[in-house]
Amino acid sequence: MWLYLSLLAICLVWLLFDQLNALRPLRNLEEDLRFRLRGPIEAPVNLVYVDIDTKSINQLGSFPWDRAIFARVCELLLTRGGAKTVGIDVVFSEAGIPNLVSRERFDEGHLFFGRYLVNGISPYPNAKRVAGPVPSVVLAASYAGGVQTDPRTGEQRLRPLPEVIDGPGENPPETPEWNFGGVIFNPPLVGIIDTKDGGTRRVPLYAPVKGRDYLHLSLELSRLYLGLKSEDVKIGRDRIDLVSPTEGLLRSIPLSQRQWAEINWFSPWVDDARNRRVSIADLNQLARIAASGNAAGLKAVEEYFSDDYFKNAVVLIGPVDPLMQDLATTPFDREPAPKVSVHGNMVKTILSGRFIQRPPEWTTPVFALGLSALVVGLFLGVEGRRNALWRGLAILLLVGYVVGGHWVFLHFDLLIPMVVPVGAALSSTFIGGAVQLVLEQKQKSRIKGLFGAYLAPSVVAQMVDSGQEPTLGGVEETITAYFSDIESFSSFSEVLSPKQLVELMNEYLTACTDIVQAEGGTLDKYIGDAVVAMYGAPLALPNHAYHACVTALRVQRRCGELREKWRHEQASKGWPDIVLRLRTRIGLNTGRAVVGNMGSASRFSYTMMGDTVNLAARMESGAKAWGVLTMCAAQTWRDCRAVNPEAVVFRALGRVVVKGRKAPEPIYELVGLREDVTDRTRECIARFETGLAKYYARDWAGALTDFEASAALEPQFAEVGASKAANNNPSLVYQQRVRALLAQPPGPEWDGDYVMDSK
Repeated sequence: MWLYLSLLAICLVWLLFDQLNALRPLRNLEEDLRFRLRGPIEAPVNLVYVDIDTKSINQLGSFPWDRAIFARVCELLLTRGGAKTVGIDVVFSEAGIPNLVSRERFDEGHLFFGRYLVNGISPYPNAKRVAGPVPSVVLAASYAGGVQTDPRTGEQRLRPLPEVIDGPGENPPETPEWNFGGVIFNPPLVGIIDTKDGGTRRVPLYAPVKGRDYLHLSLELSRLYLGLKSEDVKIGRDRIDLVSPTEGLLRSIPLSQRQWAEINWFSPWVDDARNRRVSIADLNQLARIAASGNAAGLKAVEEYFSDDYFKNAVVLIGPVDPLMQDLATTPFDREPAPKVSVHGNMVKTILSGRFIQRPPEWTTPVFALGLSALVVGLFLGVEGRRNALWRGLAILLLVGYVVGGHWVFLHFDLLIPMVVPVGAALSSTFIGGAVQLVLEQKQKSRIKGLFGAYLAPSVVAQMVDSGQEPTLGGVEETITAYFSDIESFSSFSEVLSPKQLVELMNEYLTACTDIVQAEGGTLDKYIGDAVVAMYGAPLALPNHAYHACVTALRVQRRCGELREKWRHEQASKGWPDIVLRLRTRIGLNTGRAVVGNMGSASRFSYTMMGDTVNLAARMESGAKAWGVLTMCAAQTWRDCRAVNPEAVVFRALGRVVVKGRKAPEPIYELVGLREDVTDRTRECIARFETGLAKYYARDWAGALTDFEASAALEPQFAEVGASKAANNNPSLVYQQRVRALLAQPPGPEWDGDYVMDSK
């Protein structure tokens, strides 16, 4: 739970950064990518750009030009070209020194342009200079965002863009003025060209000033294109409606913060199929030809406009030459493009009705928290269980959200939040994964610490890496059970002090346990001096019977080394003679058994149960009756020899019926590892097994002869690696049995099986 609360805090950090606009650059990049993946789209409007480009500057001189040029070009586009409306993305400011012969000529051109815009007087010399309709030419107006100087009084005043949320502004935008007979006129049609922070994503569709609302250039051009009057623009709180008195609602433009609209970019700047462009130098040349009245020239003008290139078009005149520094990057253009395209794409947005939509702001935290919770929950695990399927679902969910967001934008122009939800989900998953990895490493260390005292380090590492966790219950597995016990241990307790007993047992049990674990065994438990272990569980161990047999013989060898060590320490530590005769009996059996965590829900231990385990215990206790130290059942013998028939030397001891069972079980002594067994011992085994065969054939005399011969060859206790005592060994045990049979021959039902009457 605390992990999810921490991940919630990560989401809140993302949301906080988003509110502080710290993620704005990242959001812009992601939204630009959506535009590029969507690609260019068509617009239901003929929009033509008239470029103030390098060619026109070379021909007409440095900017600003004689403003009569704009009058003639606009008149040409509207009358000859058939354009519906023309917008000029140039603020005709009085600032700067005009590149003209004289100020008088500049003023003349300015007046010439004003008469055309204000009074509708044709700019051509041969036209009658009478008042006409105001041409559909919209001039650019701008809030510089800085200081405005009144040209008449020299007074400076701030001119920020009025924000609707702050109420109407005091000052109008910067627009040109004309003085006709002492009366100051402003152009009848102006449109502000400001954008949000000078960028290319949002525009203010209007600027409220006391007494008037200044519409954006794109909105004015759209209004004129639709044939609407100024009063047909209905400004609401969250949208602007364009309403025709005859046709009703034509467009409904959504607003954000009561003023701003997003631009739906239709294409990059360089797109000949969608962005129709001509140079103003070419149109100025045509305007001069038309003004000349020359018949041949007029015919050339008519031919130029015969292809309806400008028919019913919205025309935008604006600077594109890099020297004019009116450039900016766009969602489609990584390299700065002319900002006149901002107004062109906003016109297309309005007239097409394809407005950028965004869900309510509250959806961002909902999507961020929801997506993070789902992705983290699936990826890091449901209730602690993890696998490739859940992680695959988490990745699929995240990819699906991203792909779905792009699909929704492609078909519905809806920009669902992407950066914050995906960023929060990824960072939460990454950080959560890192935290979980640290916790898992700690848990693994804890498991290794807990099980390290019971299992071999390699087995513990394998169990931890496999992800298996201890749970109450058992499963049936094929294992080899291992039991060992010290002969006459109660005698040790009588003669040793508690301190000596603890020291002796710790050294003995450590030696036994180290060998068990080195051979891949699992320590089940200690029962006093007894060691109980299993091979093949909890993790599979190939050839576990072989490893168990090797373990038993290595333990016997190690006990011989310990006896020698204690003999050298007898004087210094006061070990009694019984310690020097310490022997351990070991029993093994292989078969099916139930292994697992047995006990209560609050306390359990990993152990083994079943007939296989019981028989292994009988092998250990029964070894005393046969005079051997290590004994195993038939299945262990078979499995060990299947791995390597020469590695371990066995001696067949006959068949036995253990207490609690009815069927006889062949049993074998583990004599020693191949390298530890002498030729004398091998001869002993051969004579003994020959005698055993005669024993089962009722050849009592022959069996007795062989057992007497093998008894003389039995390994002695002092022999390195040996496991026999001189006063008790299998040869002596069978001599006693044969003599008893000779004294009292058995009946025909006798099968030679020895029945154990004790555990």
